[in-house]
Amino acid sequence: MDEVASLLLSPFFQVFFERMASGEFLDIFRGRKVIEGLLHKLKISLLSMSALCEDAEEIQLTNPAVKEWLNELKDVVYDAEDIFDEIATELLQRKLDAEFQTTASKVRNSICTSLSPFVKEVEPKIKEVLDKLEYLARQKDALGLKEGVGRESSKRLPTTSLVEESDIFGRNDDTEKIINLLLLDDACGNENLYVISIVGMGGIGKTTLAQLVYKDKRVKEHFNLQAWVCVSDEFDVFKVTKTILEEVGSSTNDDIKNLNRLQLTLQEELMGKKFLLVLDDVWNENYANWKVLSGPFKSGAQGSTVIVTTRNDNVASVMRTVSTHYLDMLSEEDCWSLVKHSFLDGKFDARSELEVIGRQIVKKCEGLPLAVKAIGSILRTKLDVDEWEKILKSELWDSPIDYTNILPSLRLSYKYLPSHLKPCFAYCSIFPKGYAFEKDHLILLWMAEGLLPEPRNRTMKEVGEDYFCILVSRSLFQQSCGNKLGFVMHDLVNNLANFVSGQFNFRQEGNKTRHLSYFRTRFDNFKKFEALYKVKRLRTFLPLEFSIRDNNLTKKVPHDLLPKQRYLRVLSLSHYENVTNLPDSIDKIKQLRYLDLSFTAIRSLPNSLCKLINLQTLKLSCCDKLVGLPRDMRKLINLRHLDITGTRLIMEMPIQMGRLKYLQTLTTFIVSKTSGSCIGELGNLTNLRGKLAILNLQNVVSSTDALDACLKEKKHIKDLVLKWKADTDTDVLESQRTILDCLQPHSNLESLTIKYYSSKSFSDWVGHHSFSNIASLYLYDCKYCCSLPPLGQLPSLKDLSFIQFDEVVKVDREFYGDGSFSIKPFGALKVLRFKQMSKWEEWLSESGDFPLLQELYICDCPKLTRELPIHLPSLIKLEIKECPLLVSSLPRAPSICQLNLTGCNKDLLKDLPTKIQILKVGGFDALDSLAIAMKESSYSLQELEISNCSSLSMGDLPSTLKSLSITNCQTLELPMHQIFSSLKKLRLQNINDSFRSFPLDLFPNLSDIFIFGCEHLETLSDQLGLDLMISHVRIINCHSFVSFPKGGFRASKLTLLWVWSCGRLRSLPDKMHVLHPSLEELQIVDCEELESFPDGGLPCNLKSVSITDCDNLVAGRMGWGLQKLPFLKNLSICGERGDVESFPEVGLLPTNLTALQIKNFPNLKSLDKGLQQLISLEELLMDNCPMLKYMPEEGLPASVSVLRIDDCPLVKRQCQRKKGKEWRKIARVHLKMMDDELIE
Repeated sequence: MDEVASLLLSPFFQVFFERMASGEFLDIFRGRKVIEGLLHKLKISLLSMSALCEDAEEIQLTNPAVKEWLNELKDVVYDAEDIFDEIATELLQRKLDAEFQTTASKVRNSICTSLSPFVKEVEPKIKEVLDKLEYLARQKDALGLKEGVGRESSKRLPTTSLVEESDIFGRNDDTEKIINLLLLDDACGNENLYVISIVGMGGIGKTTLAQLVYKDKRVKEHFNLQAWVCVSDEFDVFKVTKTILEEVGSSTNDDIKNLNRLQLTLQEELMGKKFLLVLDDVWNENYANWKVLSGPFKSGAQGSTVIVTTRNDNVASVMRTVSTHYLDMLSEEDCWSLVKHSFLDGKFDARSELEVIGRQIVKKCEGLPLAVKAIGSILRTKLDVDEWEKILKSELWDSPIDYTNILPSLRLSYKYLPSHLKPCFAYCSIFPKGYAFEKDHLILLWMAEGLLPEPRNRTMKEVGEDYFCILVSRSLFQQSCGNKLGFVMHDLVNNLANFVSGQFNFRQEGNKTRHLSYFRTRFDNFKKFEALYKVKRLRTFLPLEFSIRDNNLTKKVPHDLLPKQRYLRVLSLSHYENVTNLPDSIDKIKQLRYLDLSFTAIRSLPNSLCKLINLQTLKLSCCDKLVGLPRDMRKLINLRHLDITGTRLIMEMPIQMGRLKYLQTLTTFIVSKTSGSCIGELGNLTNLRGKLAILNLQNVVSSTDALDACLKEKKHIKDLVLKWKADTDTDVLESQRTILDCLQPHSNLESLTIKYYSSKSFSDWVGHHSFSNIASLYLYDCKYCCSLPPLGQLPSLKDLSFIQFDEVVKVDREFYGDGSFSIKPFGALKVLRFKQMSKWEEWLSESGDFPLLQELYICDCPKLTRELPIHLPSLIKLEIKECPLLVSSLPRAPSICQLNLTGCNKDLLKDLPTKIQILKVGGFDALDSLAIAMKESSYSLQELEISNCSSLSMGDLPSTLKSLSITNCQTLELPMHQIFSSLKKLRLQNINDSFRSFPLDLFPNLSDIFIFGCEHLETLSDQLGLDLMISHVRIINCHSFVSFPKGGFRASKLTLLWVWSCGRLRSLPDKMHVLHPSLEELQIVDCEELESFPDGGLPCNLKSVSITDCDNLVAGRMGWGLQKLPFLKNLSICGERGDVESFPEVGLLPTNLTALQIKNFPNLKSLDKGLQQLISLEELLMDNCPMLKYMPEEGLPASVSVLRIDDCPLVKRQCQRKKGKEWRKIARVHLKMMDDELIE
């Protein structure tokens, strides 16, 4: 299919058109002239309409009628693709059903004889599509559309080197970086030409940055010649060369048509001169063009430089860039400065109200200068609060095009995309603005939608990775700041995707919707999807992550709505925790290619799922209730990706898994003992790649079976897990070595994990130097191994772990792989762990071992006594735990900043490293030596954790300390003469004696205090009365705690106060309403003697209050004064008080409350009239109120949209749909859930 056709037709059409020409297809439809003719006519018509597409794509921006025509055309093409897919699926299904016949002719005859009903069904569909295409074709002349042409888009003004610096903000650092590069004459080595590329999305300010550099005085003095050329989208070597000549001052004859003459003249002009050439807005990806253009440049003097501005990283690569500068978005402050000074200067009176709105408007531009300037040009004409409010509430995209050039500018990025990438980019409009999507996920969606071809020697996923990288390189996708695996589109790029995708995405209404995505919520009920019943040809049903917990979906979606969507290709129900099964009718969705059930409570899959012969991706990760896979999995012949990570209840694989010849991802293979697939089935899965975990290897019956898995031939497997069952019978232990020998993987492996291996030694391939790519090696519970495998000669090994090697006594030079190899052992290792090695006594090492080791963990090695490595120059973190006999000096490690010594010999504390920032010690009887060690060291200590020390005398603490945690100490002595002014965070847990009062005034800058289980703590004290900086106070399980400081304590920044299980506490802090004005969250749990809130009430800014098991406090609830809290939104009341029969009373709760939880009231019988006063209440939760039977007589407040009832059997019965007496009172509530079941 040619480039123009691929604008409209997906790669699926190409495959189908090729099949139409095949002998098999012709044989099947031979004699059926009508259907054969219709299909041929449809093919010609589609290709003909595709020829109009390029012209229509260009005109639609300015002609709404053409945009509508194009949308109609795309809709018909979707219909055509569905028809072709139906035919292809039907033929494939019939072919599979007839496979039991032995000859191809019998198969063909079987298919042909049973095809008539299907042909009768599909013929009218083809005719309908043809009629629509012919209708659209007749309109082309009226719309002025021409076949096979892409007309010239309106030309943008060429850029120049002139710039007004006073209008530029936020680019000083970028400018200086590039100027510094320019002033380094030796930056390009021996080459005469130095190329610097400035790369970024359209409108980010690449040209502006180049202009700033170009006109800088230092740059002008540094170069003999300067030239500026706006190249733009047409890279005409002749024109560009001619423009450069004109720029350097050489007059050219307009009659010269000879490129050779031009280049010779330019070469002469540049000869021996140090020049700076700016090529602005370059789109050329053809290296040959650049090579010709740059030929004369090499005559310049050393230090000559070309600055290229481009949106495309590939352009920078083609031009042999020495240094690439990626331009970031402007900060919000710089964006506001740009608007304020460039567009509002002299008109803006700095009124605070306008500035607040203006800053919010500018924030929507997300740092894109082009958008900032566009919005600034609008704001300058509307200096009115109401007008600015309207702009704030509108979409930036809705700004009049007359005022902005955002759309045309960004649309160039789309225009110059290769045509096969345009549908892939348009599809991304399914993602909302700001949504971070993952590369692998998007590629699987592209694949399911038929947007990726599958060449003979490459997988669709590999093609998709290329496509994705191109979109990244062209700045259409950007790395997400908050998610290392995520990518985002700038809001304006997202708008562009929506513009070009037309009316087929994001709609939940209208029958042309093809792709639906939405954010999951806690309760997605039927009303949310009701409009989809009008949609007949939905292709994508994709919930997106908004809240990853407690998501529930109405059963009508999987069991009623979705089976009616026969054209679905992408279906996800992931993260819905109430999805427990699929209907048998799932097989009706024959075109389904992507099914995601991960993180659901699905228990079993219907065998009818195995009729989905187009299915490519099946995601079942973390379905921890799934007990097995359907028995006929082998029939999913197109399956490419099967993810069953974390499905712990699956005990075996279905039979004949080896028939899934296209399978590329198989995260886990469970070896069957009897009925399922044996390990030899893996041998037929030649395309496996990525990660593979093989479990239950104790069920492998012979070495021949293990060899049949052909792991050594699977060169694309990068991460391999080999796992036996723990505590395997001792009579089969020695056979494990033979099995491991036969499971040798390909040497491309990057990560290896071996678990529960019980032979005495490892196979020779484990640690062999041929595995040069292994970066991670994890060996767990190999308890019969007497020695460690020789791993020191693995050149890429970075992370190494040994866990539970019970028989290893000595780690000697064999571990390092010494021999004829010349490389230093463990030359790349960064992380090394030894844990739970009960007999390990000695570790031999030499100077020079582990030169790059950064983290070393030695844990639970009770017999280790001998030396640790003497010198570890790169070590940053050292952890030694439960090694009581180790008396070795700590390694010399000049870079170490984190140290954990727990359950060790006290002698290890004598010579602490001097640059420690984080220190954790524990398990010592007394720690007097710690204070001495800290005093003698030149400390920069910031975090200190001390645990399980019977007696602790702290002494003076370092002045740099920011965090202190002390846990499980019988006796604690703090230096009472010291003010801990640097400390920000303090945790005291289970301090038993000599700790009755905690002096807050010794910690003036503390922001977070956590006191837990301090049985003798009675009070907090504050003698100085300072305004403390504390923001969080949590006091838990302190049963002797009686009081806060008398008269209260001043903490104006306190936002959170928790008091749990303090049975003797009688009052909260005094004057809370004055001294804690910022308090937002209050939790009181199990404080039996607390009867009331302080005089003056609670702070007015409280947003959340939780009261649990405080019976006396609940008894006095009418004096709480909560109705005086204007910002209180969430209230939870939980208790065992038996005299509460009706709740809440009139006037008890504030009308602004939005969420109310009532829990654990054993005799509560009805909800009181006070509930009706809560006119803002949105969410009502009732839990474990077994006697509750009645809702308020007047019903629930009209504002309630979420009702959840758990473990309240009487009211649940009364609220049954239509049957219960209380149903009418809750019927109109939008989302109702009872005992984890959505009620429709």
